[in-house]
Amino acid sequence: MPRDKDLYVYILTNKHHTVLYTGVTSDLVNRVWKHKNKQIKGFTKRYNVDKLVYFEGPGDPIYAIEREKQIKAGSRQKKIDLINEMNPEWKDLYHEIIPKNYK
Repeated sequence: MPRDKDLYVYILTNKHHTVLYTGVTSDLVNRVWKHKNKQIKGFTKRYNVDKLVYFEGPGDPIYAIEREKQIKAGSRQKKIDLINEMNPEWKDLYHEIIPKNYK
């Protein structure tokens, strides 16, 4: 992962909020788009995890990677609390972060 870019930490869930996935990326809009369009093989594709409910950043890469590890190591309840603090309605935040001219 390039060290000269700021990174985002994010949490995705599925339609029924039964699964939480934490990731890190330098391009949040593109990464979420790829999850939504099932272009990333593995866990998120298999469990239909494509709803952006939480993100932090952009920020320092070292901090972001440590923060991702911290969130992943936390309990499900800690993740839920984090989401509820930022996004109590668990709305899909993707439409709030995409630029108007994004394809």
